[in-house]
Amino acid sequence: MFVARNFLESLALILDYALVIYMWLIIARAVLSWVNPDPRNPIVRFLYQVTEPLLSFLRRRLPLMAGGLDLSPLVVLAAILFLRHFLVQTLVDLARTLG
Repeated sequence: MFVARNFLESLALILDYALVIYMWLIIARAVLSWVNPDPRNPIVRFLYQVTEPLLSFLRRRLPLMAGGLDLSPLVVLAAILFLRHFLVQTLVDLARTLG
């Protein structure tokens, strides 16, 4: 059973790291939206390529514009926080019960 426990703990850790990285990418994208970044900059292009699929999906599904303010990054951040506190913690607790 220790193999399953270690697998679940590792999966939880990797998922947590991925969610934290994506959270910071969303925050960087939101901060960049306040200024006028050069669209040819490789960092700006990377941020847009990584975050735009999820943000555009939310913009199409939910009317999240409030007075010209795009609230889709806030929804994504809330979902990431939920996943970190619910899914990751559930995987860790499940791994502990196997040990």
